[in-house]
Amino acid sequence: MAPNAARAGMVRRVASLFGLLALLLMPAAPALAGDRAQIDLIGFSEDGSYFAFEEFGVQDGSGFAYASIYVVDVVDDSWVVGTPIRVLAEDELATLAEIRAEAQLKAANYITMLGIAVPGEFVAMIGDGVPDNDGQSLSFGVPAYGVGAVEGGHSLELARFDTSSATPCQEWFGSVPRGYQLSVVDDAGKRVVHRDDSLPRSRGCPVDYRLYGVVLPFAAEPLRDAVAIVSVYTFGFEGPDRRFIVVPLGF
Repeated sequence: MAPNAARAGMVRRVASLFGLLALLLMPAAPALAGDRAQIDLIGFSEDGSYFAFEEFGVQDGSGFAYASIYVVDVVDDSWVVGTPIRVLAEDELATLAEIRAEAQLKAANYITMLGIAVPGEFVAMIGDGVPDNDGQSLSFGVPAYGVGAVEGGHSLELARFDTSSATPCQEWFGSVPRGYQLSVVDDAGKRVVHRDDSLPRSRGCPVDYRLYGVVLPFAAEPLRDAVAIVSVYTFGFEGPDRRFIVVPLGF
């Protein structure tokens, strides 16, 4: 090998070693943690008494796909007996599409029996990619005919506070569980539509809440059956896990 080529090879090896050392000494990039579930609207019954939606995603830690279908009695503000329908993959080989299809099949009888056939529509939403928004307030109205036309003016206000839970959050996570209050503000004043006194075990150990959106039945009587969608963040395996809560607004 010629001397110049030998020196060039040595320079490349030294540069590679310095590059490797620099990578090792660089601060670690923030790890992505937590499980951010997504939501898909299934719809309402004809009389607006029932509302169904799907919550789905991939678990942090295990990497297993999951899907849950909730059927809500809007009048009583409770889950329909026998729901939610939850399906969790047993390994990473099962795809999210397969798990979602299985959950939809298991929930089909409830959807049919309760006549849930009216599509739901988001009339207002705070998307996950909206910057500089704390998710604590959301203004909305009824979509009207005409580009960008909206009838009426209403606002949701979300408040968070420490509360008690059926889950031993202090013992497990060293953290006081958080509850929330949701209010509607409009020309008629301010009214509370939900306030946590204590948390059910199904809620887990929440650390935060954010408003996600307002849903109406498609082409239905304005606001009569409107529901709010609230994101709830609970302790997960690797970070906060996002799930959804439905709150009937009682118009």
